[in-house]
Amino acid sequence: MVVVTAADVSDRAGARLVAGHLRGRFARLVTLFADAGYSGQPLTAWMLTFGWVLEIVRGVVGQTTFEVQPKRWIVERTFGWLNRYRRLSKDYEELPETSEVMILIAMTHLMLQRVRK
Repeated sequence: MVVVTAADVSDRAGARLVAGHLRGRFARLVTLFADAGYSGQPLTAWMLTFGWVLEIVRGVVGQTTFEVQPKRWIVERTFGWLNRYRRLSKDYEELPETSEVMILIAMTHLMLQRVRK
């Protein structure tokens, strides 16, 4: 699911948009992973109304060196893949819908490359 919003939309408001699009589409969806920007009781309670558990991935308390956070690397790797596409490397599009379509095209291309191998 892809939802592109303006920069003034908070992470929690964006999460509600994504969840609204996901509702009823994936019966096996149970757990959603997010970083600390999505933490907060109202969002967690709202996700529970759909039967989902919102799990916040946090770093280790007192950590002074770099360590890969569980599940976080999946998101960062995906952003790395998307940044290989020139049109996604900067915000060239005027409409958020156009950016969403470009992301879907890039991910479709990545999946097709993997199927061919």
